[in-house]
Amino acid sequence: MKKGAIKVSVLYPNKNGKTFDMDYYCNKHVPMVAGLLGDDVIGASVEKGLGGGAPDQEATYIAMGNLYFESMASFENAFGPNADKIMGDIPNYTNIEPVIQISEVMI
Repeated sequence: MKKGAIKVSVLYPNKNGKTFDMDYYCNKHVPMVAGLLGDDVIGASVEKGLGGGAPDQEATYIAMGNLYFESMASFENAFGPNADKIMGDIPNYTNIEPVIQISEVMI
């Protein structure tokens, strides 16, 4: 990804009693988001947590979704009008409250 791009990370903490449907997330939620945000998205990835830093340690996050945009303006213009629909779909695949991080790509 090029320097200066905006990365929006949606992190799902791995906690006892929480569930996450990876199949729904990958095959329904992410395609819906991609369709809504369109060409403003210049890259995307989904990651499944496998483990922590020490042997036998659980992953800190059960899943992570990442979207990349050219600028904050392109993110805001794409996400703003679609926020309710995107956020409203979360209960269909998880009971985890996501942590959202917006970052600037430096390298």
